[in-house]
Amino acid sequence: MRQHDRDPFVVSRDVKAVLVPAGIEVKLRTGSVGYITQALGGSFTVYVEGNLFRVAGADADAIGREPPATIELPPDATDADVERLAWEQLKTCYDPEIPVNIVDLGLVYSCEITRRDEGSRLATVRLTLTAPGCGMGEVLVQDVKDKLEQIPTITATDVDLVFDPPWSREMMSEAARLQTGMM
Repeated sequence: MRQHDRDPFVVSRDVKAVLVPAGIEVKLRTGSVGYITQALGGSFTVYVEGNLFRVAGADADAIGREPPATIELPPDATDADVERLAWEQLKTCYDPEIPVNIVDLGLVYSCEITRRDEGSRLATVRLTLTAPGCGMGEVLVQDVKDKLEQIPTITATDVDLVFDPPWSREMMSEAARLQTGMM
């Protein structure tokens, strides 16, 4: 995170946010003052009035930041190109408390892209959580859907939240284990 991201911001309009780690949707009110604690993958974890909240990238303007760029796909993109882009998008999904993307955390078991009759595509993802009772589970599922459906031609996403096999830190990439100190 850049140093200036720790500067305070003032919420410029009422904005939806998710209370971390409970996963409860709330509204941050215009005039609230906060700090960005994590700005990864186009979304923001912010500290406001003693609590952490996740603000979606689409609402970045409410906290004085730029929304993420629109995803473009060349007209001659192959199924492999779309699948590669889907995995890149999954790497922009972060747990609001852990500064490691869900792919490197080992939370994504599979991502398959299926072409549909009308030229659109379906993304099917098998995903787990670091703990079954995680309050942010539905938030992460929705983030995966939102990020994948930003890809041109992906018009639907089916995310299957599974707990078998259970997640373990051995599923993390070596870089993620190094970053979190879980070697």
